[in-house]
Amino acid sequence: MISFYGTESASRLLLGTARYPSPAVLEEAVRRSGTGIVTVSLRRETAGGKAGGAFFEMIRALGVRVLPNTAGCHSVSEAVLTAKMARELFGTDWIKLEVIGHHDTLQPDVFALVEAARILAGEGFKVFPYTTDDLVVAERLLEAGCKVLMPWCAPIGSAMGPVNMMALKSMRAHFPDVPLIVDAGIGRPSHAAMVMELGYDAVLLNTAVAGAGEPALMAEAFARAIDAGRSAYLAGPIEPRDMAVPSTPVVGKAVFA
Repeated sequence: MISFYGTESASRLLLGTARYPSPAVLEEAVRRSGTGIVTVSLRRETAGGKAGGAFFEMIRALGVRVLPNTAGCHSVSEAVLTAKMARELFGTDWIKLEVIGHHDTLQPDVFALVEAARILAGEGFKVFPYTTDDLVVAERLLEAGCKVLMPWCAPIGSAMGPVNMMALKSMRAHFPDVPLIVDAGIGRPSHAAMVMELGYDAVLLNTAVAGAGEPALMAEAFARAIDAGRSAYLAGPIEPRDMAVPSTPVVGKAVFA
């Protein structure tokens, strides 16, 4: 079990709901992933009028918790307004906070992110900030009232996997008691297992599942990889060595003249 803002979840996989081939495929992917939390963009939900309402009804029927996000926001005012609209629409004070600062990499504007987080936390929101792997920014977000951090491992949708393992490892070491969710850039189940082996608490995915040839099967594969990575972390994996070490002891070995 993992706890976010006092709410427990049996699954360490959070799943996005955008860009699936159809609602039926999304529904199957959510079920087979075993996730208890899905992210929903306010724009995605409200687009199309009645279609948006039908989409949310489908999500609610799955019995999962909704984490609205401020995807596509590029300023503090836009993110704060979107968060307030999401709280009214979805009936939750949870918000995944995104304030994008660079159009090509979709890297967060960390200055605006901290400011928006401080405003929203002051108004009772439970903020899940999408951030970089910078330790100073992480400190500022915690000071602003965030109790969860969501560092990227690569640009959104890039599927590159962890590009700076040392930075991720350092963040885990510096914030041992803060729930950390890797968000953005993971493309394969092996990538998810890698970050979970570092001791991260959960992984948030969207493109890697929605864009797969078989999204539901990929969702299941990620769920298994995340569980495996968590188990490996708890088991205490050995550190890499720069020379061979025999797995069979040589002491007491029979000697033939």
